Amino acid sequence: MDAPGGSLGWPWAGAAARALLPAALGLLCVPALGAAGALLVFSGTLLIFSAARPPAALPAAGRAVLITGSDTGIGHALAKYLDNMGFIVFAGVLNKDGPGAEELRRTCSQRLSLLQLDITNPTQVKEAYLKVSEKVQNTGLWGVVNNAGILGFPADGELLPMSTYRHCMDVNFFGAVEVSKTFLPLLRKSQGRLVNMSSMAGGIPLPKYAAYGASKAALSMFSGVMRQELSKWGVKVMNILVQPKPICSLMTVTAGIQGTSELWDKQEKDLLENLPAAVRSDYGDDYLQELKSYLVRLPAHCDADLSPVLKDVLHALLARRPHGLYTPGKGAYLPLCIFCYFPVWFYDFFISKLFSAEPVPRVLRTAEAGNGNL
Repeated sequence: MDAPGGSLGWPWAGAAARALLPAALGLLCVPALGAAGALLVFSGTLLIFSAARPPAALPAAGRAVLITGSDTGIGHALAKYLDNMGFIVFAGVLNKDGPGAEELRRTCSQRLSLLQLDITNPTQVKEAYLKVSEKVQNTGLWGVVNNAGILGFPADGELLPMSTYRHCMDVNFFGAVEVSKTFLPLLRKSQGRLVNMSSMAGGIPLPKYAAYGASKAALSMFSGVMRQELSKWGVKVMNILVQPKPICSLMTVTAGIQGTSELWDKQEKDLLENLPAAVRSDYGDDYLQELKSYLVRLPAHCDADLSPVLKDVLHALLARRPHGLYTPGKGAYLPLCIFCYFPVWFYDFFISKLFSAEPVPRVLRTAEAGNGNL
């Protein structure tokens, strides 16, 4: 069997060139073509390089991978996908008796094992570690995919209760760190892969996602530090900024992460109960009601095709020289590139146009009406 980190794949210099050349070309074109023209050059160059990605080289058969959050959404689809590719899959689920777990039992091979795994429960994380260790024994665990996550109630950062910030951090960051730290001895034994499913909202600021985005930004930074520290052990760490389609109001999720209508009602109640009267008055009840309507409409804004995400995870697990950062989907890198390589005012203008149809707080509507009468 080929050893991890073999000679095939892109050399470091080639990877650096692919990352720096589009940025250099874009910046050089700014004086002649302006920001818009430079952006087109930048995007076109990135498309050319991304099309040249080499195929995965390592075999999947016999490699064991743990996936958290496999009840629904990306985790559920990924468990099926990797099982079909020949991996030995450990699918962590919140409810071993739930419909998602039952479907995995029914549709996947006997290689797949279900684990009761609430990543915010240290006891369940430890129990999962013991069960995985018993099965993989001396071969170790090839991969951990930290996929489990929650969205929370999307609203202005001023409106969100502290409980939402804490809950997002508990699941999206602390839970992923707990799983990573627990299973790292098995990854070091196999010189395997740690894949963290982050979000474009953790790489660029997006309105309404202060809590969610902050938790995913923390996860992205954790990924970067782990990538540096674990390289001496032969463990490769990848960060995947999920964005199912280029221009999506959320840019991050598919079915499952946004929760249920019952959860939305609870979160809405929590938000209203913790909102100071003056703040509620300034924003207006109709503005607050629109927030829930936005959440209900959310799935319609996101691409149901998960294949770009699944293929990038597969590449991260099997490529001899995987990328440190993945942005699945055509053009998914564009908002990140604008944020990284263009002035902040230009990025804010770009985002403001994307969210131009959003409701306006009551006080600001009143002020606009007053100015219009002058």
